[in-house]
Amino acid sequence: MFEKLISTLMASRDQAHIFHWQTNGPGSYAAHKALNDYYDEIPDIVDSLVESYQGKHGIVKGYEPAERFDEYSKDGVIKYFKALATYIDRIYAKFPKEDTNIINQLDTVKDLIYTTIYKLENLS
Repeated sequence: MFEKLISTLMASRDQAHIFHWQTNGPGSYAAHKALNDYYDEIPDIVDSLVESYQGKHGIVKGYEPAERFDEYSKDGVIKYFKALATYIDRIYAKFPKEDTNIINQLDTVKDLIYTTIYKLENLS
């Protein structure tokens, strides 16, 4: 479960970068910058999350890379990040309540996702 979470978040970094490269049309500069912010910030957040988890639960193995990436469209990129937030919500229930530090770090991930959605919806 944790391996899939981390693989998904690292793939989101690459997906955001691909969306970033493909932005075009009205509002594209704001979307370009919002996506840049996401793919710049998510690796450090994921790194902290993995290191904290491994400190408590041991080394994580079994990561699987994403197989394909979506093409950019304004609606598609917003839908992508909303689905990612929903995925994180579903993961919460799978962590023991005593793993509060991991849950707090997942909140940081969601903060970044929702900030990105806000920028994509309102600043583009």
